Amino acid sequence: MAVNLINVEQVSKVYGTRALLDGVSLGVSEGDRIGVVGRNGDGKTTLIRMIAKLEEADTGRVTHSGGLRLGVLTQHDSLDPSATIRHEVIGDLADHEWAGSAKIRDVLTGLFGGLDLPGFADGLDTVIAPLSGGERRRIALAKLLIAEQDLIVLDEPTNHLDVEGISWLAGHLRARRSALVCVTHDRWFLDQVCTRMWDVQRGTVHEYEGGYSDYVFARAERERIAATEEAKRQNLMRKELAWLRRGAPARTAKPRYRIEAANELIADVPPPRDTSELMKFANARLGKTVFDLEDVTVQAGPKTLLTHLTWQLGPGDRIGLVGVNGAGKTSLLRALAEAARSEGEVQPAAGRIVVGKTVRLAYLSQEVHELDPNLRVLEAVQQVRDRVDLGKGREMTAGQLCEQFGFAKEKQWTPVGDLSGGERRRLQILRLLMDEPNVLFLDEPTNDLDIETLTQLEDLLDGWPGSMIVISHDRFFVERTTDRVMALLGDTSLRMLPRGIDEYLERRQRQAETAAPAAAGPAAASQTAAAPAPAVSAQAARAAKKELQKVERQLEKMSTRETTLHAQIAEHATDFEKVAKLDAELRELVAERDALEMRWLELAEDA
Repeated sequence: MAVNLINVEQVSKVYGTRALLDGVSLGVSEGDRIGVVGRNGDGKTTLIRMIAKLEEADTGRVTHSGGLRLGVLTQHDSLDPSATIRHEVIGDLADHEWAGSAKIRDVLTGLFGGLDLPGFADGLDTVIAPLSGGERRRIALAKLLIAEQDLIVLDEPTNHLDVEGISWLAGHLRARRSALVCVTHDRWFLDQVCTRMWDVQRGTVHEYEGGYSDYVFARAERERIAATEEAKRQNLMRKELAWLRRGAPARTAKPRYRIEAANELIADVPPPRDTSELMKFANARLGKTVFDLEDVTVQAGPKTLLTHLTWQLGPGDRIGLVGVNGAGKTSLLRALAEAARSEGEVQPAAGRIVVGKTVRLAYLSQEVHELDPNLRVLEAVQQVRDRVDLGKGREMTAGQLCEQFGFAKEKQWTPVGDLSGGERRRLQILRLLMDEPNVLFLDEPTNDLDIETLTQLEDLLDGWPGSMIVISHDRFFVERTTDRVMALLGDTSLRMLPRGIDEYLERRQRQAETAAPAAAGPAAASQTAAAPAPAVSAQAARAAKKELQKVERQLEKMSTRETTLHAQIAEHATDFEKVAKLDAELRELVAERDALEMRWLELAEDA
């Protein structure tokens, strides 16, 4: 029987006149992996701070088992700014001692990309004081993971980690024996790591078995049975449930709970997006040209990030852009944005960017631009526009859109200066959408947003007709809102990934394995390179790049045809002869697509 590590008994916490937690009783046992979700401001961080005894409850009590080894990652670290990374993370261990520890090597490589900490000027001997908040947070996380713990409490551990770092952290936590309590808005991470969920709502905590997908099933079913007044939120939950069942591949191997009831819930729910309908509307709004890049070179200062980039962002394209830090994701968006703002007058270091005449661009950057703190929320939105056309006959007032983004009527009269970081981020996105753009660039849009706000944003984007590029380390958001994934792998080129983020992680793993022998020394490198691949001529590379673009267009057409075939099979489900013909065509199409994807991989290497 699992040993109980922490007991929470009838705990309450009040701030001002608001009860964040009201008579909450919970327990954490050995082997538990608990994900904590809920809206911003509902008490998630307060709950885990009280569990860790960093904050006192007003009533009730929290008890720890004797000798509990507890590790906590809060949103504000307690690192000594005058110390080095070596001192904080490794302590007094000699080089041969820590280098001989598989755990320390795994943590340093997973969080920093190598034992020599390549992102830091002086490696392990870098002083902490001048480092950014994100760098300090990774150091604090490394320090915690290297220690031996019975229970780890993490508050937003995926912040400031890239896709690879999040994937590594999920695998590391799954392999640990420590119990875990984790607050995060990263739904993919929750599904990979957690076996129980705590949903903090209006002073109470609802418990669910399983990861995030299981939580969505169970909560939707609970809300259906209870027939709550949360009609709008329930519709969003059902839509996300349909996505989990029909969209991207299953995210967890855990058993599903109440499958039959869940299937009933989504029986009449259409796919999240009507892609063909949106494409028609996007063509009407944008014409044929959005952004055409011809042999473009993108630089950041003296560093060349992209070379000879020929690519097209067409009407209705929804692109997820992933890549290693510093590879040029944000720089590419800035180059496109500058060309759009100047109507093509400002061009990159080399090549040309052609901007469509009808493009209305909205660019959400990582920086939150400050508004007048004395403005009310509704006034800040109405400054842009009073009403917004969402397409397909959908129109919303500023107040209605505020409500959809979690600003209830009383909250709409709150001064901007009194909003939290997450609320200001929501307001920034809202103002962008109110300007009725037909092209969206979203650079890390999920920062500081809770899961409920993310689902509302995803729902709004489902019906938004236009072209979109999303940069995000939240792979659930990327998979949910975009149709194709492209990657910057640090080799100055942009590559399409037919299999999405899974393929990106595989390619990065192969890059790391290829680089490892070179890092081991010249002798090892020469042994590995005994039979070097023949060099590709410049002419052959250009030909490969040209064919690569052709193959990408064919893959896009195949993807559209595959979606159509699935819809036709569903439409003619009772006509067995028709279904048999459509199924045969679908099988042939899938086989052809697989062969084409292999050809794409071959060409990508040559290009």
